[in-house]
Amino acid sequence: MVDLLDKHKGIMERHARMMQLGVNAMGPVNDKILSPTRAIINGRETILAGTNNYMGMTFEKSCIDEGKKALDEFGTGTTGSRVANGNYAMHKALEAELAKFLNKQHCIVFTTGYQANLGMMSGLAGPRDTIFLDSDSHSSIYDGCTLSGAKLVRFRHNDATDLDKRMTRSEDNEGGKLVVLEGIYSMLGDRAPLKDFVEVKKKHGFQLLVDEAHSFGVLGPHGRGLADESGLEDEADFVVGTFSKSVGSIGGFGAGNHPLFEVLRFAMRPYLFTASSSPSTIATSLQAVKVLAREPERRDRIRANSERLFNGFKALGFEMGCDVVSPVIAVKCKDEVSTIQMWNAILQAGVYVNIALPPGTPNRLCLLRCSVSAAHSFDDIDKIIDVFGQVVKG
Repeated sequence: MVDLLDKHKGIMERHARMMQLGVNAMGPVNDKILSPTRAIINGRETILAGTNNYMGMTFEKSCIDEGKKALDEFGTGTTGSRVANGNYAMHKALEAELAKFLNKQHCIVFTTGYQANLGMMSGLAGPRDTIFLDSDSHSSIYDGCTLSGAKLVRFRHNDATDLDKRMTRSEDNEGGKLVVLEGIYSMLGDRAPLKDFVEVKKKHGFQLLVDEAHSFGVLGPHGRGLADESGLEDEADFVVGTFSKSVGSIGGFGAGNHPLFEVLRFAMRPYLFTASSSPSTIATSLQAVKVLAREPERRDRIRANSERLFNGFKALGFEMGCDVVSPVIAVKCKDEVSTIQMWNAILQAGVYVNIALPPGTPNRLCLLRCSVSAAHSFDDIDKIIDVFGQVVKG
């Protein structure tokens, strides 16, 4: 008999090698969370610099108060999907608030950000259609493409000229064409050159989806993401995002202005066949979106913190993931073993960052990845720089 788990022995062996070099870099335990930027890990207070808590919302008092209130009034869960018994008034209120924030006519909320991409890709595209996908796209986008059954055409990362060529070769393909970009790419922190891609859109006439997961709340004069920052919101036919980053909760959304957008509620299996988000989750998310709208100074703080960390790393001579400042700041490392060793040393020095290794990274890079928060102080940022200087530079 063939054991179904035998195929994963390579993963097990790789994980065992990691454990021999220190603690579990793929799942360190937060024994206690002290604040948006502090936790107790392995018995010591640690600066959190790898949590994607961009706006510092996880301990926002007004959000916590709304979550507690929702628990008291609506209970712990909905026990059903949105098309069954799980459609509460607060779900609709969150969709309306998000649509207003995003300046879109329609918005659909999902239980997770992962499901938002599964749902939107599979709802928009089908077996007769073609999805053109940036090669560095997030795994949830790839999985959504697989679920859709659409033909998948990958183009070189951030290369509008390559997309143009592949569009030209696909002119005779039947069905619709969807191009998917990301506002901020999660591993290296670089942005899609949206203006260049819009020029290709004008030439070929496809529909465009921008995943603003890491840019929602962060980029643009209104905090709506890359399309907002670029002044090209009308060119983004569809927008996807998540609540697990700037909103400090869990969930996701898809939004757009298409007159038939609402039909997606009945065409997306990840929306149809999963329980809706819990009342407390929706209540905290709704309040967080309101806070983002009324407190633009949070974007000023994260911008200042990001520039300080990026410039500090550059001054130390690190090879950065990209040359553009964003809240995702990655340092390139030599190889897997040294990356794991440095990650352990950084954690022991009181700073938690993400470790990113192949195959989950572009071009098989080994990275130490920081995500900056508006809640970090300049002292926090300087401590992170000092620790990296001591460990990475040796």
